[in-house]
Amino acid sequence: MSAFPSLVPAWLRHYPREKLGTDIVAGLIVTILVIPQSLAYALLAGLPPQLGLYVSILPVIAYAWLGSSMVQAVGPVAVTAIMTYAVLSPIAAPGSPEYIALAAALSLISGVMLLACGVLRLGFLSQLLSRPVISGFISGSAVLIIISQLKYLLGVTPHGSSSGEVVLDVLGKLPHSHLPTLSIGLAALGLLFVVRYALAGWLIKAGLSKNQAAFVVRVMPLVVVLIGTLAVSKFDLDRSHGVAVVGAVAAGIPAFNFFLPGLGTTRSLIVPAFLMMLIGMVQSITMAQALAIKRRERIDANAELVGLGAANVVAAFSGGMPVGGGLSRSAVNVAAGAQTPLASIVAALAMIGVVAGAAGWFERLPLAVLSASIIMAAISMIDITALRQAWSYDRADALALLGTAGGVLLIGLETGIGLGIVLSMATLLYRVSTPHIAVVGRIAGSEHFRNVERYAVETIPGVLFIRIDERLFFGNLGAVEMRLKQELEHVPGAHDLVLVMSAVNLMDATAVEVFTELNQDLADQGIRLHLAEVKGPVQDRLLNSALWSALSGEVFLSANAAFEKLAGTAQTGAAPLSQTG
Repeated sequence: MSAFPSLVPAWLRHYPREKLGTDIVAGLIVTILVIPQSLAYALLAGLPPQLGLYVSILPVIAYAWLGSSMVQAVGPVAVTAIMTYAVLSPIAAPGSPEYIALAAALSLISGVMLLACGVLRLGFLSQLLSRPVISGFISGSAVLIIISQLKYLLGVTPHGSSSGEVVLDVLGKLPHSHLPTLSIGLAALGLLFVVRYALAGWLIKAGLSKNQAAFVVRVMPLVVVLIGTLAVSKFDLDRSHGVAVVGAVAAGIPAFNFFLPGLGTTRSLIVPAFLMMLIGMVQSITMAQALAIKRRERIDANAELVGLGAANVVAAFSGGMPVGGGLSRSAVNVAAGAQTPLASIVAALAMIGVVAGAAGWFERLPLAVLSASIIMAAISMIDITALRQAWSYDRADALALLGTAGGVLLIGLETGIGLGIVLSMATLLYRVSTPHIAVVGRIAGSEHFRNVERYAVETIPGVLFIRIDERLFFGNLGAVEMRLKQELEHVPGAHDLVLVMSAVNLMDATAVEVFTELNQDLADQGIRLHLAEVKGPVQDRLLNSALWSALSGEVFLSANAAFEKLAGTAQTGAAPLSQTG
């Protein structure tokens, strides 16, 4: 399947008319509900708030047209926003023309990378990051997001070059917080907390269905924003008490501004753009797959990359803020009843009306309320459950999660994700370099072979059956060879060694050489080397190797066949290899 299957997407060519009304209503609902989120994430990215609205138009249409998910919604997302701020704030002043231009360049470069990956069918790259690393990155980013919003919540200006220094400075300035701002922020935060963790239960007890209660919970952040804006307007809190607000929001449809970043800008942003591309790729495809499974649909990972890449390219020219597939945004889309990407297109068209005629309504929206909404979203991103599960199941994965989160917090986003990748690779290398090797025997009355340390099994005197549960390559041959020799020392009068290779799906050239030498060493000791349950692809390669022709023993179709023959040999008293040659 091509990454560009048709000029007109399949969902539109075969659009079921009975879904039209549902998609239109869902699109209108989504438009209203994502307004606070769009403004907040633009603020989080260090960009003028209206840019969050701008990139909720053409980029959304681009993804809906080219992506493969029926209900995933693209737009400003928290992780992409905090990455934008972390990358660009050391280079230019947030909100400045230079900063906005750099944000657009970052969106363009990462979008082109995503497009290239989709066209070249590199969707498998989304599997390069393990779930613990992604969870650690998002959790660490969430803490950074919370730290970045403290200044708006408290009405202070913190100083410091690291997150720890910022927190200490904020704590020191806590007694000097701007009380009107702090009051509004804490009130909004408390209300949003109750909405998130208690309101649904109360509504269900009051008689609402789960879907109805969930919808009310989705609407409440917008209600909180409206309450905060009305409070500022009613009591003139911004002008008479110094409460920080969004300020003038440029009205009108954004112009399509085509540009190409300079060579110097491209060089400085290429690595951050690659990391943003990688995180966006994983997050978007993972979310699309999860939604598709629930709806019994299928997605095309490469088409997802094309859609997400096109959305970011368009965002660069019509707003300048990187976008992604958002969890909360997609949840709102699904909860509103979206059935196809038409709902997203309707939402984008409705957003044109918002930015053209209603942008001024948000001028007196207090930043403390937006900050509270961002903090609540960030709290939900901290994945304690993933850490608990990883710690109980695999400590190495848990350490990779903690290492990534700690790296993000203490060193920075780019270095943190790099550290996570290194930890994942180190864990993988450790596991494959120390493979699980088991001495096995036959369960009485069956043809099944199991670990002698776990089951009561039958064995043959002088015969050792060993199962290797890993591919054989240059990185683990030393451990394998050492273990084989150790186990042979524990078998008095050993004369046959059977390697059960049911779990070996690769033997590289070094492995063949090492086992050829091992075969000769064992022959010199009077021990025959046998192979059993060799996989077809492995055997195809071994047929042309020196090991195959020089093997002192036999190649058996199954471990049981080897057991039967060697047991019969032992009963008839056949001579060992040293006597038969």
